[in-house]
Amino acid sequence: MYQDFYEYIRKLHLFVESQEQRIRQLEYSINEMHKEIQELKSRPPIRVDRIDYKFDQLKVETLEGTLNIGLNPSDMQGIEDFAVGNQPVSTAFSPAEQMRHVMDVEDNILNFVDSNSESIIAACEQDYAKTVDPSYYNFIKEDIKKQLPGRIEYYLNQIPAEKRMPEHEIENKEKIIQQLQNDIEKGIAAFIRNLPEARKE
Repeated sequence: MYQDFYEYIRKLHLFVESQEQRIRQLEYSINEMHKEIQELKSRPPIRVDRIDYKFDQLKVETLEGTLNIGLNPSDMQGIEDFAVGNQPVSTAFSPAEQMRHVMDVEDNILNFVDSNSESIIAACEQDYAKTVDPSYYNFIKEDIKKQLPGRIEYYLNQIPAEKRMPEHEIENKEKIIQQLQNDIEKGIAAFIRNLPEARKE
């Protein structure tokens, strides 16, 4: 009975710690968005001085499509929707999209770490004929969790512009999740392989 109660308290403590870390990450993301909004607000408005067109110097053989002369501030909201041919051009994810993608991938990887890290460590112990002190298990898990947001953002930023469309969202997330799982397995293997001799049994 005491053992069950102790185990419950230990799990509750780990859960509270992971929630605190999640809250800190969300606060950081909100602060970054707030800074970005303030920076955008502080930029001076676009002002275009007089433009003189010298049409007599132009030579036009064929004219196709639509010509829009002038760009007013209300048009700036849709600038990311400009298209080359029929393909919209996207520069980057918005802060809200970025945060949503990070959180979705992070949830998946946190479950992976909690469910699989001990079996990965055990397999590495066997591969490298080393025994990892149980106190290292939690250290390894927490270290991985701390690095997750930065690694997820790194992989999100590697997505080519033409793949940053809603129809590629699931494919992008699955690819990032697979990359992160591979990174985690390689990282754990490298950690155990490089443990000092004193940690061998």
